[in-house]
Amino acid sequence: MKSRAVAITLGDPAGIGPEIIARAFRDAPELTRGCFVAGDHGTVRRAAQALEAPGRLALPVAAIEAPAEALDAPPRCIPVLQVVRPPDSPIALGAISAIAGRIAGDCVIWAARAALRGDVAALVTAPLHKEALAAAGYAFPGHTELLQAEAAAHMGRSVADVPVRMMLANDELRTVLVSIHMSLRAAIDAVSFEGVLQTLRIAHRSLSALLGRAPRIGVAGLNPHAGEGGLFGTEERDIIAPAIAAARAEGIAADGPHAPDTVFMRARATAQHAGEFDVVVAMYHDQGLIPVKYLGVEKGVNVTLGLPLVRTSPDHGTAFDIAGSGRADASSLIEAIRMARALSFSGD
Repeated sequence: MKSRAVAITLGDPAGIGPEIIARAFRDAPELTRGCFVAGDHGTVRRAAQALEAPGRLALPVAAIEAPAEALDAPPRCIPVLQVVRPPDSPIALGAISAIAGRIAGDCVIWAARAALRGDVAALVTAPLHKEALAAAGYAFPGHTELLQAEAAAHMGRSVADVPVRMMLANDELRTVLVSIHMSLRAAIDAVSFEGVLQTLRIAHRSLSALLGRAPRIGVAGLNPHAGEGGLFGTEERDIIAPAIAAARAEGIAADGPHAPDTVFMRARATAQHAGEFDVVVAMYHDQGLIPVKYLGVEKGVNVTLGLPLVRTSPDHGTAFDIAGSGRADASSLIEAIRMARALSFSGD
């Protein structure tokens, strides 16, 4: 298959997205070869110039006209494809604004459509700000829902017919979530037989492609001690266990439900021992994300499973409080690029 470039979206230009993109091209030149920024030339140039230091020149920023041109760009050169209308003046750093939200959202839509057409191999999204996105008129709480809607429209399906799940991963632990951005009260109601079974299917299919084998899936319970036989809740007995049984009948290596306060430790892989599971299915957002983030946000990668495209993202937000200070760490973005390349290669 002919090589295709990887698109990195700009993120919110008022946050650290442009800076960590520039750092990634500077610090991981071999990994970022064949990548380009879907964004705004001026914003990327400002970020590159902010990395200047005594004895070190700013990285060159090259304007390209098509994604394929990024494949021939030299190391430590940042190819940028202008995919949005440039702002009339530089975006104020560290402040929520509708203009910044529009730029961030428009970059994601352009890149998603390019990926759905097959013009790019994968999509890596720098952080956007949910309030800025809403101020710009977007009716989505984040990347995941926006990408799901774009995929559904491209495929001529309803959003409900394109189920997606969030996976957060680092070197030690992977977790896939039954529900994503909703209140805790609503997330409890979202624990249904269909939802858990669908999550197990998506995790099995996606991790099989990544690992080259069927994954071992540990399933967390919803309640303390996984319900303790019904003493602390019946969701495990009435919903989660039947979904696991149905998944196992389909050949999916799912096990549980396990007490949520221990299953993540059992799945954790270290230099001393392999984890008992390749991935943990968590029942709601914070149940799954807290343990992964505790192990190290700087290496965490957010992957959207179930889409007809590869999408990864760093495991942190826009960090408005340090935007423009030169202190942003690009490690998570670099890992997201690495993961996107691995997933797009496995898809080929």
